[in-house]
Amino acid sequence: MGYLDRVLEPGETVAYEAKLSWVGYLPGIGLLAAAIVLAIVARLVIASNGWATAVGVVVLIPALYFLGKAWFDRWTTEIAITNRRVIFKWGFIRRHTIEMSLDKVESVDVSQSIVGRILNYGDVTVRGTGAGFQPLRGIDNPLQFRTRLTAH
Repeated sequence: MGYLDRVLEPGETVAYEAKLSWVGYLPGIGLLAAAIVLAIVARLVIASNGWATAVGVVVLIPALYFLGKAWFDRWTTEIAITNRRVIFKWGFIRRHTIEMSLDKVESVDVSQSIVGRILNYGDVTVRGTGAGFQPLRGIDNPLQFRTRLTAH
């Protein structure tokens, strides 16, 4: 049972759930590929298997960190539009939540780079009367999120 399930009010239903984009895994995947290539090259160039393994491990550790962080961020982030409000929650032990009534939403801004347009991810900023969300960074399919939010 996630945060969203616990905070839904009686009669409130989820209209749309968004996720962080898979693109967050790319730094870890890049480092993992570099670790594999370095280990292979080191094994071919350096006769000692110990050095080849050490070179691979030096790059493998940050790769695993970035992959683990991307997975954890994606797992602990919940973004939803209900029939009454928009909810954004991230964090595990130290939780941060922002909720805004759909009646208070004034505008929804989407920012995508060229790569973001190609890979279908971007940043979304929800502005409301008197307050606004900080940008929701790295949202998967941000235009669909905006369409669903403004359709209410």
